[in-house]
Amino acid sequence: MGKQPGHAVKLSNFYAIMYSMNELIDALKVLEASTVALKFKAHGFHWNCEGDDFPQWHDKFGDIYEDLDGAIDTFAEWIRMLDTNSYAPFSLSRLAALSVVPEASVSSDPIDMANDLCESLDLVTAAIVAACDSATAAKQYGLANFLGDRQTMHQKWCWQLGVAAKDMGD
Repeated sequence: MGKQPGHAVKLSNFYAIMYSMNELIDALKVLEASTVALKFKAHGFHWNCEGDDFPQWHDKFGDIYEDLDGAIDTFAEWIRMLDTNSYAPFSLSRLAALSVVPEASVSSDPIDMANDLCESLDLVTAAIVAACDSATAAKQYGLANFLGDRQTMHQKWCWQLGVAAKDMGD
């Protein structure tokens, strides 16, 4: 008996899906690491902000790092759900190597902090959008929903930080 028609096409589709799934898992590792970095950046800003509006900035940075902290575990769980042989990164050196978030300069000025954090949130949002497109292509709709929710939160935080920084700078 010869090969069935379409067998080679199905096999090539299988390899394409596996390749795209590996790319998706790699993207999730970058997002997990970047979310850890964002969380620590926001937490550092929470600890170190100063000025007349300290309570408002302290609370805002606290809200952001708590939200980010809540997302880290879900990124790690998706990595494991998509491939039980793939491990979520957890060493500080690996997380630092994977993250797209630049380190912050030491500052106590909440306006500088807000601008820095918003720039970092924008970088990670771009990675979230790309991963969401990949998740949709891989028919991982639950993951795409989670990523869409993360995109929304990052956009919300940037909007709030931008408006607050604008009001303070005027």
